[in-house]
Amino acid sequence: MTAHVLGQEYTLSRARVAGLPTIVFLHEGLGSLGLWRDFPDQLANETGCGALVYSRRGYGNSEPITLPRPLDYMEHEGERELPALLRELKIEDPFLFGHSDGASIALVFAGSGFAVRGLILEAPHVFVEELSIRSIEKARDAYEQGNLREKLSRWHANNVDNAFRGWNGAWLDPKFRGWNIERYLSGIRAPTLLVQGLGDEYGTGAQLDAIVRGVNGKVQLDLFENCGHSPHQEQPGRTLALASTFIRARL
Repeated sequence: MTAHVLGQEYTLSRARVAGLPTIVFLHEGLGSLGLWRDFPDQLANETGCGALVYSRRGYGNSEPITLPRPLDYMEHEGERELPALLRELKIEDPFLFGHSDGASIALVFAGSGFAVRGLILEAPHVFVEELSIRSIEKARDAYEQGNLREKLSRWHANNVDNAFRGWNGAWLDPKFRGWNIERYLSGIRAPTLLVQGLGDEYGTGAQLDAIVRGVNGKVQLDLFENCGHSPHQEQPGRTLALASTFIRARL
């Protein structure tokens, strides 16, 4: 059952074993609480940890935002919005499981000095690539001329235009070409698991190379063949096994 706090819908299950941390799930640029489906519950059951899943403002059943979205929205989420949410829910030293935009937000959070037990990052990005822009332009065309808006409406209630335009408009703004969060990487000391599909249409291995070079914590890298931008949806069993092993090794 969902609840709301600070304008954001969320579900929270506490750890089954006292003292175990919470895994916080950070969705992608067009994601929401609902789009994670049952993956968070499965990972919580595998590890005994708690699970916090939420929709950022402008997504799912959370409050809408005013458009256009600021071009530093991921930095703002990692430095201010996520810390405020965790304080409100009394969650300390979590694991962060971030996908795409959510993975970038996790990097900002950890690189800003907030305590984190470990990072699991699917398809993270720390700068803008031409491949990303081309794919986001295709998404815009599918939204305006195809059935993408109809598909997304299922997951974003009254927020579908808010969700899509906020993400798509920011990434396609010419000023966004200079977006870069590599400056946060040196502040990251938590162990990090990087997961990316070799067929990812939104980013290349250059993103992973930059993270491996930049962070100060131990990094594990896993590349999935026959997989695109969403490993936890396209290869859920493998992603679940990988993430649960990573978490259990650090409990």
